[in-house]
Amino acid sequence: MTGERTPDYWWPYVARVLELDPDARGVPQPPLTPAPADTVASVIQLGRSDLEVDRRKFLTASSGYALAALGLPDPDSITRRVHSAPAGAVRVGRGEVAAVKIMVKSLGDSASELGGGHARHLAVRYLTEDVAPWLNGKYTEATGRELFAAASQLAHLAGWMAQDEGDSPELQGLAQGYYAHAYGLAAEAGDRELAATALRGLAVHCIDLGYHAEAVQLSEACVTYGRDLDNPRAVAYYNATLANAAAQDNDRRLASQHLALAETAIGRPQTGPTDSWAAHYSPGRWAHETGMILNRLGDLTAAEEHLLLALNFHGVDRRRTRAIVTADLAGVRLRRGDTDGALTTWSDFLDCAEGIRSVKVRSAVQDMSVRLRRLPNNPKAQELRSRAAALA
Repeated sequence: MTGERTPDYWWPYVARVLELDPDARGVPQPPLTPAPADTVASVIQLGRSDLEVDRRKFLTASSGYALAALGLPDPDSITRRVHSAPAGAVRVGRGEVAAVKIMVKSLGDSASELGGGHARHLAVRYLTEDVAPWLNGKYTEATGRELFAAASQLAHLAGWMAQDEGDSPELQGLAQGYYAHAYGLAAEAGDRELAATALRGLAVHCIDLGYHAEAVQLSEACVTYGRDLDNPRAVAYYNATLANAAAQDNDRRLASQHLALAETAIGRPQTGPTDSWAAHYSPGRWAHETGMILNRLGDLTAAEEHLLLALNFHGVDRRRTRAIVTADLAGVRLRRGDTDGALTTWSDFLDCAEGIRSVKVRSAVQDMSVRLRRLPNNPKAQELRSRAAALA
């Protein structure tokens, strides 16, 4: 078609989907980031679009978008808003900031128990209808930084909920967009821990989507952001993420290096604030993540030990998390040849999984059903497959 058609606007989008070079036809690449002029306006628009019934205009998640998020922050955003608030803008103080934090905790607790599919639109509606006027309101620079940080937590939660609700291209694109905005808001607020945690969310999302090289790069940026934090749980959180990304990328040396750094950090006493965004990364969650990294690296004995540590010693505290850890333990036991142990553990998993709306739990149910087909003459296996079908 050379000389017959001019790919003036559609070629870059086709190139992105097919992972081609957008410059191969001499056409500029389309913007990979949300509207860069104003992070607040952009995240509010993302939320309003999310609430619309027709989402066909959404671009799906891409590796290029994830990396482009590193260039989002506008360092003068808060200062500019402080000096240009309209006369009729609502006045915002610490009470409004506290309200956002309370809502994030309440919605996050619910999602951790029942999965991201529960009440996700409540979080998005709260962002667009309640928090949006405050972000566009009148406040001091100090209050603005606190407000942006709280809004970053809310955007991050919306991203996690979208990611956990389902694996459709639209939901995964929304998740990536919310994570990117969470990073932008945190970086503009000057909150390095929140910024690093948002980058971690993007990195884990890239791992789930199979963008391993991008996941390593985002994880490295995440570790760099959190390097000087006086919060051992945060340091463990970020190093374990890089270890996971490296293991998925088959880089055993890098994975082992940061797995050791995570273990050292999680063993130190908590000195920072216990209500920080990374404080939920408990020793139990560390043990689970470490177990799955070791499973990826082929050390099944150590993997099982860490998963048992997560369940029996530290006792992971959320039903959704406990279901996922239990399913992972069953898979490791099956790989080790412990069929009876795997079947018993999968039965415990199904007991825990009922009523949870999470794509990870659904994936674990499907994975279990497929693996149980290898045991056609085992009555216990067939019983579990029947239970799984009813649950689905």
